[in-house]
Amino acid sequence: MYITNFQHFLDEQGNIPVTMPKEARELANFFALLVDDASLEDYDAAPTIRCIEKNCEGLIIPIMVFDTDEIHWSCTRCEAKGIITGWQGTKWDNR
Repeated sequence: MYITNFQHFLDEQGNIPVTMPKEARELANFFALLVDDASLEDYDAAPTIRCIEKNCEGLIIPIMVFDTDEIHWSCTRCEAKGIITGWQGTKWDNR
């Protein structure tokens, strides 16, 4: 399970640094996609984001939990799942 504070992936300007190692940057971009998707006002939970696990062809379902302001996500095929915090106020926050 991935438990992520999204702020840890961002620089002082709120961007994903290009100087970050490739794997970390890819993970940060994956989390950014999930935040962007789950924070849409008309989000309908139709999965469109591919799983990040190697050899998995599943899709990710991100869900915003309003009580905690967390984004919970899980793969439709494998056991990959996680929680994203610290996304509020980022450029991917669509609220």
